[in-house]
Amino acid sequence: MSLAFVFPGQGSQSVGMLAELADACPQIHDTFAQASAALGYDLWDLTQSGPESELNQTHKTQPAMLAAGVAVWRAWQAQSAQRGKMPVMMAGHSLGEYTALVCAGALEFTDAVRLVAERGRYMQDAVPAGQGAMAAILGLEDAQVIQVCGDAAGGEVVSAVNFNSPGQVVVAGSTAAVGRAVDLAKQAGAKRALLLPVSVPSHCALMKPASERLAALLQTITIKSPTVPVLHNADVQAYSDAQQIRDALVRQLYNPVRWTETVRAMASAGVKTLVECGPGKVLAGLNKRIDRDMAVLPVYDSGTLAEALAMSVASGILPLATLVRPCTAGG
Repeated sequence: MSLAFVFPGQGSQSVGMLAELADACPQIHDTFAQASAALGYDLWDLTQSGPESELNQTHKTQPAMLAAGVAVWRAWQAQSAQRGKMPVMMAGHSLGEYTALVCAGALEFTDAVRLVAERGRYMQDAVPAGQGAMAAILGLEDAQVIQVCGDAAGGEVVSAVNFNSPGQVVVAGSTAAVGRAVDLAKQAGAKRALLLPVSVPSHCALMKPASERLAALLQTITIKSPTVPVLHNADVQAYSDAQQIRDALVRQLYNPVRWTETVRAMASAGVKTLVECGPGKVLAGLNKRIDRDMAVLPVYDSGTLAEALAMSVASGILPLATLVRPCTAGG
């Protein structure tokens, strides 16, 4: 039975996230303390006390979500890594791709924390507030959404940017063009087409200026060959070469997140179980519409951690010697 780990991106954050798991597992506080030292402010306090408006600023959301995913991975490892199997692959949704690279040993955690904070700033700088938008289109085929974007563009930018699951596609671009796409999607028979509460139109051509700045910054970051293959959003490929990884991260910023294909690629490689590390269970929800035969175990508190470990033992992924026990320090 093959195991893979996945990591969510922006949108899963909330004030108070991982608080209960932090009480049980010291790896959570330790990880956020490292991130805080790298950033120069108390990231854990921000996630626990808010304000929500500050946590939702993209240059703060991104390091918060990165730290959350890495912290949960470290808590899992504290209980199972010495007894169980390492995952056969990893992937992350958008920002979560950086989390996967950290957990796979390709990026140093503190380097990645600073990197994604700058990534968030570059993204916000690329499109002034109010000039970009994103919308979720539910109930249309991928090809229909692509056609809707083509019809709605009118000389502006709008494109399908997150292929999240069959029947769920997110579009992004100029505010007016996204509005036209929403209207056309409804006319085409979409079950729902609604604007998302974000200010940055991620993964579309408007992010090209941000990608150029990101490319320059990535050249200053040490990247190692991952110890576990990481499937990249832009092309659903895994790379061991540092420059290829840098290139994939740059392309990710202005190309679609091909999440449906990513999960199906994992299934084709023999993955039967996914563990989702981070607050919430967004990716688990998507997976129900991508591959119902693949189990997804979201881990975000002590109860879900214990359940995921127990189910992994029951399915033969982890040996019986793996005990569901309190986390130990040193993660």
